[in-house]
Order: sequence, then structure tokens, then C-alpha cells
Amino acid sequence: MSATARKSAPLPDDIRARKGGTPIVSLTAYTTPMAELMDGICDFVLVGDSVGMVLHGLQSTLGVTMEMMILHGQAVRRGLKASMLVMDMPFGSYEESPQQACRNAARIMAETAAGAVKLEGGVAMADTIAFLVARGIPVMAHIGLTPQSINTLGGYRVQGRGAEAEALLADARAVTQAGAFAVVLEKVPETLANRITSEVTIPTIGIGASSGCDGQILVVDDMLGLFTAFKPKFVKRYAHLGEAARAAIQDYANEVHDRRFPGPEHVFADKAPVKTGPAKTTPEQTA
Repeated sequence: MSATARKSAPLPDDIRARKGGTPIVSLTAYTTPMAELMDGICDFVLVGDSVGMVLHGLQSTLGVTMEMMILHGQAVRRGLKASMLVMDMPFGSYEESPQQACRNAARIMAETAAGAVKLEGGVAMADTIAFLVARGIPVMAHIGLTPQSINTLGGYRVQGRGAEAEALLADARAVTQAGAFAVVLEKVPETLANRITSEVTIPTIGIGASSGCDGQILVVDDMLGLFTAFKPKFVKRYAHLGEAARAAIQDYANEVHDRRFPGPEHVFADKAPVKTGPAKTTPEQTA
């Protein structure tokens, strides 16, 4: 069934079943209007903690709070009918213990009606993933470049080159064994991404990885050209809406300066015109 023909959102098990099949399509969204545009086209829509940088002007994702995630998750939920909603767990909401992760994941899912949560980490987070899954919380894993760990990873650099490859393979195996239904591979060398995809039994979702992954995800504001503070190599611009929007704003400003806007069609008369019908005639007038 095509995405546009789908009438109900897929479940995590439906995503898992796509392993090795038709590639999985996904994007981020942070608002209702954007979610409505991608509903039914994307298999799942992620409310990413990238919202902190894209919409709130933060320098990293580390300042994103539970409240911010839930607010944007509720907005996206209102725009989705045929795509699954996945929610990022923000920094500090799950690392302390499996119990902390469970409390916060349960809150996120209850308040956004999400189908799953996503958290960063491989071997180190395997016990937490297993704890959540055993309690009915579907988990999408995220390994490779994990933006919440940039202070320990040395910035936004490619992960898994050279000797790091075996560690990343171990991460992929660990999240698979823990019960994650899919795993995001971010900024991973193509050959390694292909190897992970062939070895694990759950779908891999690439972002800066390989076309051989089981699916792909991008930040929607990146691919539409709305967020232009920087452009990672793995982003393809499918539109340049930011440039178009700035040009439109400049046109508006020019018309305001020239008093061409608002025009007659955009303003209201002091008094609505009185509607008149055909003049009435008397019998004498028709004689």
C-alpha cells in the first residue's frame, strides 16, 4: 500500500517488518502545519530535540527540556493521522537510570499520544532500552553521532572510522538485542552503515550514512531550506523556501513603504452598502 493510500498510522512492529523491504521515509516536524504536510507521506514523523536549534535558536540540543518536547509533540500530534509519531527524549531525561527513563518516556507518550520514543546511545543504553521495552514502551535507538554527547565526542564529527568501527558495530548489536524496533545511524561512513544494515535484524534509518540503509530521515527545515545557519554535507536541499520567504517579506516591506499595501481590496468601508431591490410599482403606474 502506498503512503498516500494508508488510512491509519503504522505501529512500531510495522516499521520493524519493513527491514530489507521498501525504504522507510521519515522527517522531523515541530508544528501542526508541517506535520499536516508530511502526514501519510512519511512512515513516521520524528519530533526531534533539534527543535532547540531550529526553532529556538539554541547552540546545541542540550538545553531542550521535557516541556519543550511535549509542547511540540502535542502540536505535531494534531497534524498526524496516517504517520506514526516518534518523540525524542531530551538530554538528562533518561541517562540516570532505567527507572528515570521509564518515568519520563511514559509521560512523553501519555501527553503526546506518541507511538514510540527515541533515545541516544548504544551499549551504554542497552539495559535502559530493554527496561522500557519490557514495560510496553517502544524504543527507536540512535547511534553514531549522538548530538547530546557532542562534548564527549569532540563535536559534530563522523563516527565509526578506523578503530571506532567495531565499537559502533557493538552498539548496533546491543540495541538490537535490547529490543529496539529500529536504529538511527547518524554521520556514519557508508561502508560501515552498509555493514551494520546487513548484520542487524532491525531497520536502520540513515542520516548522513548510506542509501543502503532501510530508511532515511532529515530535518525538514534543512531539506526545505528554511534553516540555513549551517548545512551538513548529508543534507540535500529539495527547496529554497527560506530565500523565497525572505523575498516575500521584502516585497511586503516595499509595498508598505510605498503605501501600496493595503490596497482597496484589503480595507473595509465605513458603512456597508445598502442592498436595494427592483423599484415597486403601483396599479396606477401600470395602467
